[in-house]
Amino acid sequence: MSPRRLAAFLAVASLLDLLPARAAGDEVPPPWAYGFKEPPPAVLPPPPPPAPAPAPDPTRYGLPGTDLRFTVAEIKDIFGPADYYPGDHPAPPDIVAHGKAPTVWACARCHYANGKGRPENAGIAGLPVDYFIEQLHAFRSGARKSADPRKPNIKMMADYAGAMTEEEMRAAAEYYGAMPWTPWIRVVETDRVPQTTLSAGMYLQVPQGGDEPLGNRIIEVPEDADAVEIQRSPRIGFIAYAPVGSIKRGEALVTTGAGKTLMCATCHGADLNGFTLPEVGAIPGIAGRSPSYLMRQLFDVKTGHRTGQRIDLMKPVVANLSTDDMLAIAAYLASRRP
Repeated sequence: MSPRRLAAFLAVASLLDLLPARAAGDEVPPPWAYGFKEPPPAVLPPPPPPAPAPAPDPTRYGLPGTDLRFTVAEIKDIFGPADYYPGDHPAPPDIVAHGKAPTVWACARCHYANGKGRPENAGIAGLPVDYFIEQLHAFRSGARKSADPRKPNIKMMADYAGAMTEEEMRAAAEYYGAMPWTPWIRVVETDRVPQTTLSAGMYLQVPQGGDEPLGNRIIEVPEDADAVEIQRSPRIGFIAYAPVGSIKRGEALVTTGAGKTLMCATCHGADLNGFTLPEVGAIPGIAGRSPSYLMRQLFDVKTGHRTGQRIDLMKPVVANLSTDDMLAIAAYLASRRP
């Protein structure tokens, strides 16, 4: 970005910061973005007792394109999850493949060895190395929290980051940062969606379950529920069902600001695949990312649950966006080809 463009951006940001904004405390986190079907209650109930462990399943499950087969226990091993397609990615560092028992799960357990991730967590492939490390520090310090206190990932990430060394953080950041972000999500506009159930924060289609109104939500479901839920296939992406007209509305907000915000390209680059701002550093790409994840970040920034230098730049950008505006932005961004 040229000095003139940077100065213009900072000037507009300062003006936006003076505009009247809605009271953040009055806004309720959209449950669909955080992996729930109902808003958080005023008082959180105590956590339920842990469910008894299911009987071991000796079945060895396979996937197309590989001769490897694994049991459910091997697939879900938090310190060495099964890798069906080791040829799809470079050899991961130990912190990614195995974590650090007993305190740090393998990164690949949730984000996959290819960094694609799932709607309930994050796709981390292609993130700038310094940004990646900065976010781990934000989790560790409490600068990155969730507007919905029920979401467990934030505390888990804070605990993992607190137990990781700087060398381990950089190893994970460099491994995932070297992978380009490629198409993973298919956005479909519709009025009705398949009936769904929730599994650890991820929506799954109910077999032969009929359909239901979508309303003002975006619902992400796997293209193949069994292959993603049971085998955790890292090659099968997601369908994001979005309200009719949301992509076009989001395009106006993203590309022009529509009188409410800044053009996203100002910081995230003309193709929305990331950019580097002087004195700020590398800014992540946002094209083709999970709309649930994008919605959470926009809402968390607006409500003050994320803080930091980069977040200070984002605050005026989201200050005057309604929840419906943010939904539309997330739908459009997810529809873009990275």
